[in-house]
Amino acid sequence: MAQWLRALADLPELLSSLVNPSTFVFSASSVLYFSIHRYEHGRFWPHLKASNWSTIGFGQGQGYTINVPWNQAGMRDADYIAAFLHILLPVASEFQPQLVLVAAGFDALHGDPKGEMAATPAGFAHLTHLLMGLAGGKLILSLEGGYNLRALAKGVSASLHTLLGDPCPMLESCVVPCASAQTSIYCTLEALEPFWEVLERSGRWRVETQEEDEVEEAMLEEEEEEGGWEATALPMDTWPLLQNRTGLVYDEKMMSHCNLWDNHHPETPQRILRIMCHLEEVGLAARCLILPARPALDSELLTCHSAEYVEHLRTTEKMKTRDLHREGANFDSIYICPSTFACAKLATGAACRLVEAVLSGEVLNGIAVVRPPGHHAEPNAACGFCFFNSVAVAARHAQIIAGRALRILIVDWDVHHGNGTQHIFEDDPSVLYVSLHRYDRGTFFPMGDEGASSQVGRDAGIGFTVNVPWNGPRMGDADYLAAWHRLVLPIAYEFNPELVLISAGFDAAQGDPLGGCQVTPEGYAHLTHLLMGLAGGRIILILEGGYNLASISESMAACTHSLLGDPPPQLTLLRPPQSGALVSISEVIQVHRKYWRSLRLMKMEDKEECSSSRLVIKKLPPTASPVSAKEMTTLKGKVPEESVRKTIAALPGKESTVGQAKSKPAKAVLAQGQSSEQAAKGTTLDLATSKETVGGATTDLWASAAAPENFPNQTTSVEALGETEPTPPASHTNKQTTGASPLQGVSAQQSLQLGIHLLLLCLQEAHDSEEGLLGEAAGGQDMNSLMLTQGFGDFNTQDVFYAVTPLSWCPHLMAVCPIPAAGLDVSQPCKTCGTVQENWVCLTCYQVYCSRYVNAHMVCHNEASEHPLVLSCVDLSTWCYVCQAYVHHEDLQDVKNAAHQNKFGEDIPHSH
Repeated sequence: MAQWLRALADLPELLSSLVNPSTFVFSASSVLYFSIHRYEHGRFWPHLKASNWSTIGFGQGQGYTINVPWNQAGMRDADYIAAFLHILLPVASEFQPQLVLVAAGFDALHGDPKGEMAATPAGFAHLTHLLMGLAGGKLILSLEGGYNLRALAKGVSASLHTLLGDPCPMLESCVVPCASAQTSIYCTLEALEPFWEVLERSGRWRVETQEEDEVEEAMLEEEEEEGGWEATALPMDTWPLLQNRTGLVYDEKMMSHCNLWDNHHPETPQRILRIMCHLEEVGLAARCLILPARPALDSELLTCHSAEYVEHLRTTEKMKTRDLHREGANFDSIYICPSTFACAKLATGAACRLVEAVLSGEVLNGIAVVRPPGHHAEPNAACGFCFFNSVAVAARHAQIIAGRALRILIVDWDVHHGNGTQHIFEDDPSVLYVSLHRYDRGTFFPMGDEGASSQVGRDAGIGFTVNVPWNGPRMGDADYLAAWHRLVLPIAYEFNPELVLISAGFDAAQGDPLGGCQVTPEGYAHLTHLLMGLAGGRIILILEGGYNLASISESMAACTHSLLGDPPPQLTLLRPPQSGALVSISEVIQVHRKYWRSLRLMKMEDKEECSSSRLVIKKLPPTASPVSAKEMTTLKGKVPEESVRKTIAALPGKESTVGQAKSKPAKAVLAQGQSSEQAAKGTTLDLATSKETVGGATTDLWASAAAPENFPNQTTSVEALGETEPTPPASHTNKQTTGASPLQGVSAQQSLQLGIHLLLLCLQEAHDSEEGLLGEAAGGQDMNSLMLTQGFGDFNTQDVFYAVTPLSWCPHLMAVCPIPAAGLDVSQPCKTCGTVQENWVCLTCYQVYCSRYVNAHMVCHNEASEHPLVLSCVDLSTWCYVCQAYVHHEDLQDVKNAAHQNKFGEDIPHSH
């Protein structure tokens, strides 16, 4: 039954970190295991390298084990929340668990004698809230550690409050992860990126410029100025006692604003009526406290609009129809009728009434079903169906009620940029304005560059305007969630708002005639839920755009469900985030990382906190034919020989003695990526790698012959925790050369960098458009079927690295049929196109077709026949289409040996 249960295990527990990990968890893709724990470079109990970030599982479970190691004590709420936002939630959104099990240790709380961390009960409430958006709310917390009884009781109580639907307490300080936490998060992301599409690197990082390096240095200086964080006594968290959770404000009088000249105008009075009818039909209206709407006072309007504009709009109440038409033409995308002024005041006043109810504690949160919309309205002009900026006036009204500059977050998810809201608050650091909108490089309404990512505010408000511009249509749930996880929520937690206002336009919803996007009602429910952890749960949705009557009704209902405390529905992401969306998000991060420390992830190779390293294996599609070394590429493009010379020249020239550095030829035998002809001749690739004493241990790197039966059962880190010099495998003993290293004075790290750099020069050029795809045609090519990336630190040379680990068994072996009486001829051409370039033989019908990187006729054969297993005519590897993996099993030995005899005239050496 376990294979049907997709569960996600989260572990804030500090101790018991993978003490006796089960083989099932490490090798199964049905269970996602996530652990966040104190590690301190292996010095903290249980002192296992399997607790480090580089342990990611093995076999079918690769990528399904996630470790976030803390390498110092005193980690705070900010660090844990950052790990959840950047790692756990994105991966979980792709994994889509059906059950979440939490090994709930509370020894990360301040005051725990064993954990020595500084998390608070409120922090645990926030972590629990974030998890409640998964698996349709099916969440179980099972007590683990926690050794300060007072802290334990508070932590359990806070988590239980959240499970019961109470709002998360506000965190006492801005949520900014420390540099050590950011480095650990970066390392974990590096290890996981090859296995999860949602972690696509191109949308998260780019090579940092000198200016960005200076930003990181400034960040470290800021932390030094702040000094070490000293935890105080745990705060006494309180939760409001509410008779009514969600307020609902609506007045049908707002329907009297209408277009007298066009009955089919998209901003129709039916918009709010259909929403209210739907809320009543599904029983949501009855669960809300219905609040009466009221017109906005002139004094409230004047906080955001000029007196001249308000008076001018007032005069339209007495204008004749012809004059109204002319007046509307004076503005951009506006129609005016005699009831427009009154309806606009009523919409804005309704938003103010809801603010009063939330700040007074009458309700926790609320929705305002109002029209006309407001976010395009400028201080001195109507624009885009909008007259008074309801959200902006509501924000100012909240600050007036509070008697101070209340920190307010405005999230505008309307598909159009809220130009009016941006202009009203662009110089105000008390209001953080975040807008996600279609921009299309300035050609989407309201046009111009106001919605560009480069618009960040001005004067004291610089950095408090955040624009996420989509440069194309069809943005959906995956794209918006990626923006939430990587950008919106990190900034929002750092800002730590006291009130959240949402400009809730639903024209990015599926089916909207103006937006062209694909956000589902379920997607809106999740976006709302994730924002509800902020501001003590004080969040208000104010209707903006949205012009498909069905989609706006369903979307508002989904948001209302979330506000009422119902768990968000299971969200099925049909695709990963679009590359265009990731590019937009990345651009915004690069613009704003100078203003928001939560957006700065520390580069792994620059920070000592990453105590270990591993070679991450990422599959690349091979090219159809061999190319010369001069044409070969590395990870990101062509690397000419000149780059190698520059790499060598950049290394220190200081001479070393034999005692300082020793050299070994590192033999890398090409296994899955190497052709059988080369393997038969024993072709090897020798790289001189330096060995240098590091912390009492020695570091060395070699690659071992990758016979299938010798593949390791787990992808692990390479780190040295002991004090003894490791012993290399037998195949490499007695191969040490005498004398100094060919690269004298080169450290182990630098030598490894150079060695990998030289190795990458031997890779053939891969098609970037298909990066990450592992298919049957990975065989028959040289090393270009694999990409090796690395981080650096301490190396345990007893770990052996392999290119591809085949499955030792697969359930489709029964499909392998006996070899035909006529025998097996691996030199046959493709049955369809006649090529002999790179072919595969089907192990069921024994027909020969070409690989996907020639004309893909074997792929077509598989789709038509559903025959699962095929054998490469080039390197004799076996691929299973169903398992999407290479397979090596004794049941395949006969056919492989027959192919080897046909190809080389002899049996496979040591064939059994």
